[in-house]
Amino acid sequence: MGAQFIKKGGGTGRRRRRGGAGKMSEINVTPFVDVMLVLLIIFMVAAPMLTVGVPVELPRTAAGALPAEQEEPLSVTLTADGAVLIMSSEVDPDSLIPQLRAIAEQRRDNKVFLRADGTIPYARVVQVMGALNTGGFNNIGLVTDQGGPRFDGTVN
Repeated sequence: MGAQFIKKGGGTGRRRRRGGAGKMSEINVTPFVDVMLVLLIIFMVAAPMLTVGVPVELPRTAAGALPAEQEEPLSVTLTADGAVLIMSSEVDPDSLIPQLRAIAEQRRDNKVFLRADGTIPYARVVQVMGALNTGGFNNIGLVTDQGGPRFDGTVN
């Protein structure tokens, strides 16, 4: 009496692999696609919220000739002692916005040049920029002098 071994699967000698016994040769990309779609939605929602502040038209590096203006450009000046001037007449800071609105109704162009003394605190300049924006002038150009210091420490 001997013990016998019985092969499962019909005794043909070949084994068929079913289930998880073999190596998987496919890559499941579904989780990757899901993560990418979630990130895309997050960036699409968050991108418009990244732009905040007072709109200022920044200068370009290659400046061309300025077009001939129909009107004299409006100029607002902040002096070292804190006075606010529209063109050459001094304005009370409390009546600045109503005067700017009245001027904006009479003008076709909403461009204004802001000149501020270098000793004025930045917060005061930003307050005047906000008043300009509220008064109807959203195309603000900051006027500076040439020959200032460069980023590398040398003076132009």
